[in-house]
Amino acid sequence: QVQLVESGGGSVQPGGSLSLSCTASGFTMGVKAVGWFRQAPGKEREGISCIDRWGNRLYYEDSIKVRFTMSRDNEYNTVYLQMNSLKPEDAAFYYCAARRLNSCSSSGYVSDYDYWGRGTQVTVSS
Repeated sequence: QVQLVESGGGSVQPGGSLSLSCTASGFTMGVKAVGWFRQAPGKEREGISCIDRWGNRLYYEDSIKVRFTMSRDNEYNTVYLQMNSLKPEDAAFYYCAARRLNSCSSSGYVSDYDYWGRGTQVTVSS
C-alpha cells in the first residue's frame, strides 16, 4: 500500500524558512515522479514542484523557484521542500504527491498525480 507522510510544517514569521519532508512507504521514490502542492484556504490546490526519476526538477511557478528548492534522498525514500524567504501568501497546507510514472507532469495538475499525503500546515505571520 502506497503511503506518503508529510512533516515539517509549522508557524514562521515572514522572511523565515521551513523545510518540509515527505517520506514514502509502499513504493520507491527514486523510480517515480514526486511533486509538492499547496492549498490555501478558499483556493484550489496548486503545483509547486516535481522531481523525476533522474533527479530533474521542475518548478511550476517561476516566482517560487527562487525561494523554494525540492530535493530527494533515495536512501531515506524521502523528498524535501526547502522554503526560504516565506511570505504570508505562502501560508497553506502543503501536500506531497506521487505519480505512477517516472516523469514529471509538465502542467502540475492535481489529476496528474496518483497518490497523495494528508498534508502539513504552514503558517506565515508576524
